[in-house]
Amino acid sequence: MNRDFSASGPDELWVADITYVPTWAGWPYLSVVLDAWSRRVVGWAMVTHMRTELVEAALAMAIEQRRPEGRVVHHSDQGSQYTSLAFGGRCREAGIARSMVSVGQAYDNALCESSFATLECELIRRRSLRTASDPRREVFGFIESFHDTRRLHSALGYESPTSYERRHAV
Repeated sequence: MNRDFSASGPDELWVADITYVPTWAGWPYLSVVLDAWSRRVVGWAMVTHMRTELVEAALAMAIEQRRPEGRVVHHSDQGSQYTSLAFGGRCREAGIARSMVSVGQAYDNALCESSFATLECELIRRRSLRTASDPRREVFGFIESFHDTRRLHSALGYESPTSYERRHAV
């Protein structure tokens, strides 16, 4: 992608990554898939492990929610979850092309990293997540607020992902 996360329409470029959510009860892992065009979280999954099933579940949600008709490029880092045969097979089945960052180039996935930084600043540092159910509930609410009309993105002309997608419906 050469750090070019521009897309001319929905479901052309999805970017994905994994982060962890520290809690008193452990470290659940969050995988997200973002549509680069609207900055909308189109798929996500949270479990207590970093196996391939985590990223497959986020991808499955993205496919189910968006039902892309054209060619989609899925961009991620080169983690073992994304380079696995199972994930590659799932992408092939869905007609999704894969793109991966260069080794050691964290900026190549800056769009997802930026979203995780917002999650950390606005949710994780402000709340004490005590139980195993807290992170799912809190993170799901946070992801929903990402689409909310109150959350404005400078890359979208200070619109929310939801209003941007409505206004620019293809």
